[in-house]
Amino acid sequence: MTEDGNENAAQRMFDGDALMRSFGAELDDLGNGTATLSLTVADNMVQAHGTCHGGTIFALADAAFGVACNSGAHPAVAQQCSINYLRPANVGDRLTVEVARRSESGRTGVYDGSVMAEDRTLIAEFRGISRSLPPRD
Repeated sequence: MTEDGNENAAQRMFDGDALMRSFGAELDDLGNGTATLSLTVADNMVQAHGTCHGGTIFALADAAFGVACNSGAHPAVAQQCSINYLRPANVGDRLTVEVARRSESGRTGVYDGSVMAEDRTLIAEFRGISRSLPPRD
């Protein structure tokens, strides 16, 4: 778990995410600099090709990044994010993203994440750069 009650701040990040609530996403695990989220791809999450919309996959990874980078002593915001889509996901697939802090220097954090199907097939790779804000009151 996170240090000194920062778990509550990270949990509030997830609880306050209206998009993740609308997707039915779940916070599966939370640690110091880590987060795991999951969701099941629904009919309203597909694009014209009939596969999961890249925006859905990105939003899930970004939400996990937001939770992970807010599990420390300082609140943080995204400075830059990127994703590489490797395989499609389909309606009914259960997607899980695991995000972890790779490094931290000054006010900058680097986080990597993998979006996987239930059988651990890699769907996408995510990288987020965070920027820490002043300490929480």
